[in-house]
This record gives sequence, structure tokens and C-alpha cells, in this order.
Amino acid sequence: MTETLQTPAVTEDRSAEVSVRDLTVVYRTDRGELPAVSRAGIELRAGEITGLVGESGSGKSTLALSLLNAVPAPGRIASGSVEVAGVGDVTKLEGKRLRRVRGGALGYVFQASQNSLNPLKTVGKQLLDLGRSHEVEDLQGLVRRARELAERMGLDADRVLDSYQHELSGGMRQRVGIVLALVLNARVLILDEPTTALDMISQAAVLDIVRAVHRENNLATLIVTHDMGVVSEVADRLAVMYGGRIVEHGPALEVLQRPSHPYTRALIGATARIVGDTTRARALPGRPPDLTTLATTGCVFRDRCPLASAVCEEEDPALVEWTPGRYRACHADPTGDRP
Repeated sequence: MTETLQTPAVTEDRSAEVSVRDLTVVYRTDRGELPAVSRAGIELRAGEITGLVGESGSGKSTLALSLLNAVPAPGRIASGSVEVAGVGDVTKLEGKRLRRVRGGALGYVFQASQNSLNPLKTVGKQLLDLGRSHEVEDLQGLVRRARELAERMGLDADRVLDSYQHELSGGMRQRVGIVLALVLNARVLILDEPTTALDMISQAAVLDIVRAVHRENNLATLIVTHDMGVVSEVADRLAVMYGGRIVEHGPALEVLQRPSHPYTRALIGATARIVGDTTRARALPGRPPDLTTLATTGCVFRDRCPLASAVCEEEDPALVEWTPGRYRACHADPTGDRP
């Protein structure tokens, strides 16, 4: 018997800091409201790093922003829930209660770190603004906490707090983003493309810091990325998105070594290699869909899938548990055969 992950019963697993259930996010267009995320389900557990991967436009960042109920207009959460331990369903919060969750229970490091910092204020002044917006009474204690975090990340705390964003390198800005995300003792850390636009040395340094901070604080961490190399370095669990759907989910090492969904196999096959046979990497055929070209019936991946058949045109495969702890949304046999 298979178990669907898109509308599962809420479990009593206390280690689940975030439980996303049957989440659908739509954007208003001239063709009506179209789904950017469709019936997504995922859990973020304390002590685990979850990687969320997929091509640009797959819905990764929209899903991540939904955890904060921060989908920008003209988007909106149409259905589903985002249950945060000790908080409740974030999709039902608004105003002051929602602001307290953002940066409080949930820390978010944005994709373009320079865009999340105010160019007209020093990092220190932005830190104080953050504290005041969350009604922190001990602002001196908040600064001490930020200094400790910065020093643990290899930063000169005095210099960083007195600096404007343009005075910091890309790697330093990413670390500042992590400091601001954790300074209010967040239990969940969400990083959107944390290594984009960084050189290889800075990427390695940021990933080392993410691992260390995650472990020291027993966080539930979500890393959103298009880079399979990043998740292979740090992730405990891996979720793969395509066309707004989570198409595969499971322990990261198992998914990377034995991918069961054709899209996951294609992503891994397209990964550039620097050792061995560098010609083995193969680009995915075709182009990923956007909101206007996304299939409304059947499997969203069928037009690019080497295993597509007639059933894929008609039925949208549910995300089901095909082996303990492994989930996939595909009509084909998990071994790679056609239906």
C-alpha cells in the first residue's frame, strides 16, 4: 500500500519544526490564477538539513517564501498549511504576529544577499532596527549575540557592524545574512541559493559555516538551490521540484546514489564534472515550463521525459512512498522502466 505525502495525516513527531501540507500557491495573470506550487508537502526536522533542488522556475523560492507567508503580490497561498512548532499555521497569521515569526522562529537568508541589506544603513543600525521591530528590550544583549555569531563565522564583528553592504564581499554578506537570521534565536534556518555568485573558496567557507551553525544550534535547515553539488555536501534529506511539484523526496545520499524519478536522474546527469569522464554530463532536453506553459493535466515533466507514455498525458502522478522513506511522483517503474 502506498502513502501519499501531499495530504498526509499530521504526525506527533515533535522533532518536526515545520510541516507543510497540501500547499498550493497561485499567481494572478491575464490567463487567470496559475499555480507556481501545487499540493506540496514537506517536513523540516530539528537536526536535519533538507535540500530543495530544481531548475530556475521550478517553484523552489516560492515554496520557501510560503514558509514565512511572504509570497509577493500578485501571488497568494490558495490552500494548504504551514504548521510551525509553537506557532501554529503561519498562513493564518498577519500583522504583528506574523512579523514576530519572521526573523523570530523562522530565519531567512535571501538569494541575493546584497538585496536584503539596506545600502543606506550600516549592518549595526539594521541589527538595531530588527530588534526594535521585534520589540526586543535588551538591545545591548542583541548586539552581544550578533557579535558572538559573527566571530564564530570568522568575521571581524566590529568592522562588520560598522560597515555598509558595499564594503563587504559576497561571502561576508552571506554570513551577515545568517547572523541576522539567527540573532533572534530562530529554530528554523532557510537559505535561498546561499552560494550563488560566490567563488569556489567562498562557497566552501559558507557551506562549512552553515554546517557548523546548524549543528551547534540543532536547527531545522532548508537550503534552496539548483546546485546538486551543494546538497551533496551538506543535505541530510533531499526534495526535488519540477513545475511547482515535489517529484521526489528522501534521504539525500539514497536519492543521489539511486534516483528514482526521471527528472532527478536528468539533473544528476547534467551535473558538470571536474574529474573522470568530463564529457558524461548531458543537458536536459527542452526547456522548463513557466506558468503559462505548465501542463494542466497529466504529468508536468512528460514533455521532457524519456519514459513518458499515454498515461502520463492523462493522469498527474501522486507523490507516494514507493519504498520506506522514499517518495516519488511518477507512473514509470522506479527502476527506470516504462509503466
